[in-house]
Amino acid sequence: MADTTEPKVQIPTSNDKTGLTDAFRTHFSGDAPLTEKAKSFAKARPWTSAAFLGVAAVAVLNTLRGAKR
Repeated sequence: MADTTEPKVQIPTSNDKTGLTDAFRTHFSGDAPLTEKAKSFAKARPWTSAAFLGVAAVAVLNTLRGAKR
C-alpha cells in the first residue's frame, strides 16, 4: 500500500544569520502602533537598536554636511 499520510513540515530553526530576521518579524508584526513595536524591539535587542540609531545619525549628519546654504 502507498503511504497516504502528509509529509511532515519541518519548521526552520534560527541561527546566527536568521536570528535578527526572526526578531524583526516577531517585534514588527501585528496591529500595535509602530512606536510600541520599536520599543519592544529595543528592549529585546538593545545593542542592535543602538547600532541602527548610530547609522541613522551618521546618515543625517552626512546629509546636513552636504547641504549648501
